Amino acid sequence: MGTTNPVLKLARLSSLPTASGDIARLAYARCSKAGISADLLLQKAGLSRRDIERPEARVTVRSQIRFLELAAKALGDELLGFHLAQGFDLREIGLLYYVMASSEVLGDALQRCAHYCMINNEGVRIIYRSGEHAAVEFKYVGVPRHTDRHQIEFFVTTLVRICQQLTASKLRPERVMLSHHMSIGSACEFGRHFGCSVTFSGTGDEVLFSRAIEKMPLQGADPFLNKLLLKYCDEARSARATEASELRSRVENAIAPLLPHRKIRATEISQELGLSRRTLVRRLAAERLTFAGILHELRYDLAERYLRETGLPISTIAWLLGYEEVSSFTHAFKRWTGKAPKEAR
Repeated sequence: MGTTNPVLKLARLSSLPTASGDIARLAYARCSKAGISADLLLQKAGLSRRDIERPEARVTVRSQIRFLELAAKALGDELLGFHLAQGFDLREIGLLYYVMASSEVLGDALQRCAHYCMINNEGVRIIYRSGEHAAVEFKYVGVPRHTDRHQIEFFVTTLVRICQQLTASKLRPERVMLSHHMSIGSACEFGRHFGCSVTFSGTGDEVLFSRAIEKMPLQGADPFLNKLLLKYCDEARSARATEASELRSRVENAIAPLLPHRKIRATEISQELGLSRRTLVRRLAAERLTFAGILHELRYDLAERYLRETGLPISTIAWLLGYEEVSSFTHAFKRWTGKAPKEAR
């Protein structure tokens, strides 16, 4: 019988991306307000009430994602992350919010948000690009993107709120793109809220603004305070530095948004990761993994989620998983489970 080395287990847990846990706390409070006991949901997600009651406690990003999913089901709210982001006090974000708020112009605030985002969440990197548009992109690190929906919707909605509040304007993005699927009714609610085109099942997670927003002055600009806060942010960021992310998660996160759009090839994914195909294959083999195996298991995982959590037609699910024919998806699902998709649903 094998045994678990507690030291190795602790080292493994300490290497997982962590988050401040604020989103989980908001969801817990929403459950309590609705009269729902969320302690069992916390347990299923690998969390405890102690994690929620201690503001300084950090939680693993995977646990937060799982708890949001469970809370959304218990509340019957398909858009829990989206709704949570609209009602909380932005100052609860803490140091990251204040360093943005004290910047002189919005472009500086967004650059600082990107640089220091890991203070609040080590599992997501924010990339800010200045060019034809002012673009804010979200990349998952050490956490499979396809397992999340509510957290990313919270991030995107909160980002737009911050931009509006700091500039005291009704600033609207030009486009919002999210890589997960959404029902038509819910997608329309997003469009009405943001006042722009919102694309789901996209190739990534991104918010595009007009380039002109970069020069917009901020109401709370304070260069002296900002300089002081940057020092604290640098210290906090250094303390939160983690080892390189898991290769499997990086591969999954590169594959998932491309599934509905084209045939997935190892060469393309390796280029996306900044590796040669040979290097990717070698590094996967060192972890006893194969590219084909990861693709196969990712499709299986997504298929189960779509069938369990959505009312999507089987034909749409087949397309989302990259199958040109429904029959191909049906045959594959039967190999995985011994059942046809309709039976499993």
